[in-house]
Amino acid sequence: MAVRTPDPEPGDRDDDSPRDPLREGGAPFDRPGHPLGGSSFGSPVSGSAQNPAWLSEVELAEARRRLPMLYVEAVPVRTDGVGAVTEVGILLRATPLGEITRTIVSGRVRYGETVRDALFRHVENDLGPMAFPLLPPQPVPFTVAEYFPIPGVSAFHDDRQHAVSLAFVVPVSGTCEPRQDALEVTWMTPQEAASDAVSAEMEGGRGTLVRLALASVGALR
Repeated sequence: MAVRTPDPEPGDRDDDSPRDPLREGGAPFDRPGHPLGGSSFGSPVSGSAQNPAWLSEVELAEARRRLPMLYVEAVPVRTDGVGAVTEVGILLRATPLGEITRTIVSGRVRYGETVRDALFRHVENDLGPMAFPLLPPQPVPFTVAEYFPIPGVSAFHDDRQHAVSLAFVVPVSGTCEPRQDALEVTWMTPQEAASDAVSAEMEGGRGTLVRLALASVGALR
């Protein structure tokens, strides 16, 4: 089964044009690009005047062949009164091919966007506007995950691209309602989330990422 670094914004556009159900390059979990055109690399195409840094499908594919892509990833958690992690939120997704996988909040950082804003945007995209993530003014990742298209280079794999991901543990205090291509969020104990069974269901090596997240906050015993 192909595993990928998801960008879970299938309906999120930088302009007000109609949403396109097609994905960039046909890849699961990708945000749709603008219609193909003859523009030069990185230049505005029809419908992208509000964000000239937006890439068409062809331009994004070209960038992925040449450049590492920057992502943020978040392991949502619930904490008790003293800040100890009591539950971990694992997302269940359906790919366009009908495959069901487990994953975490993940997505690209936009041009001109701070890491904090990108993190907040993707948590809200996946968990809903009532999730109320508790982000510090300057978020610090617990690790940097490197996804490679060639399996075995690192613990993480994405067959489309080389992606560098800043990974965070994000406490949420509100009600989480999965959106877009997230079918549900399953709340597990730290021990359940770190189990071999859950890790085997997670894409791209994210079981390792969840374990690193829980170890970074002292939630593994």
